[in-house]
Amino acid sequence: MKKLLPWVLLSFVWAAQAQSFPTRAVTMVVPFAAGGPVDTVARILAEPMRKSLGQPVVVESTTGAGGSIGVGRVARAAPDGYTLSIGHWSTHVVNGAVYPLAYDLLKDLEPVGMIGGNPMIIVAKPGVEAASLKELVAWVRANHEKVNVGTAGAGSSTHIAGIYFANEIGAKLQFIPYKGTGPAMKDLMGGQIDMMVDQLSNSIPQVKAGRIRGYAITAKERSAAAPDMPTVDEAGLPGLHIAIWYGIWAPRGTPKEAVAKLNQAVRDALADPDTRKRLGDLGMEIVPPERQSPEALGAHQKAEIEKWWPIIKAADIKLN
Repeated sequence: MKKLLPWVLLSFVWAAQAQSFPTRAVTMVVPFAAGGPVDTVARILAEPMRKSLGQPVVVESTTGAGGSIGVGRVARAAPDGYTLSIGHWSTHVVNGAVYPLAYDLLKDLEPVGMIGGNPMIIVAKPGVEAASLKELVAWVRANHEKVNVGTAGAGSSTHIAGIYFANEIGAKLQFIPYKGTGPAMKDLMGGQIDMMVDQLSNSIPQVKAGRIRGYAITAKERSAAAPDMPTVDEAGLPGLHIAIWYGIWAPRGTPKEAVAKLNQAVRDALADPDTRKRLGDLGMEIVPPERQSPEALGAHQKAEIEKWWPIIKAADIKLN
């Protein structure tokens, strides 16, 4: 009995720590540089989460290797709830197919909560005469070996989305990698490349200004950020659904009580009117409450891995 006593006491200590969580600041690791979209979302959520948790939420950037270094930092962190990973489709799905990760995206991370998603949009240079998505697809098929598609780099969301588009219409396209979406958009507006499949939040201002042409968003329903833009289902490519969805994870083994409190903080933040407006201004569509649970995030991430990894691996993407 005496030999069991230390373990019994330790279990009481763990339970007490989980129930009192948090007693200090929580760090949210952004796997990209400050000022980018993930960093912006993290900072929007940090203040309302602080109010819910009663402790500061500190946003820190750990960059490199397409976000895989920052995610790895969290996967190896102590499973106490004080280190969180915020990321999206690329960091928590795509990277597992294009990088030799030292961690498992499903086994080494504990889902905390899903935030929302930002659909993609199919866009083309101003000089393309196609007036609809069907006409654009016909033009691409007729000229597919000459059509240049801009991407934010090998393995980026724009690259994967472009490959998916090409596969769906049965065309062989020429992908032009850039060092980020900004330079690619500049060349698209200038007519140096023909088209892109880009995040809605990035392209819609250019579409509205008439600098590029927009054809359809890759979602089942229209976006509040672009209500006049048809979906791919409406425009003639049903099922071409791609969303850059965001979520928050903790290290695997984090106490359930701590995960529950963190999840409630995410829910409280997403219910806050000001937070919802600020995320909406970015083009993000917040998921409904029933999809904000850890279980829903875990199931969605697993389903996305099962869908996208075969597509990505078949494309044999080479990273420099």
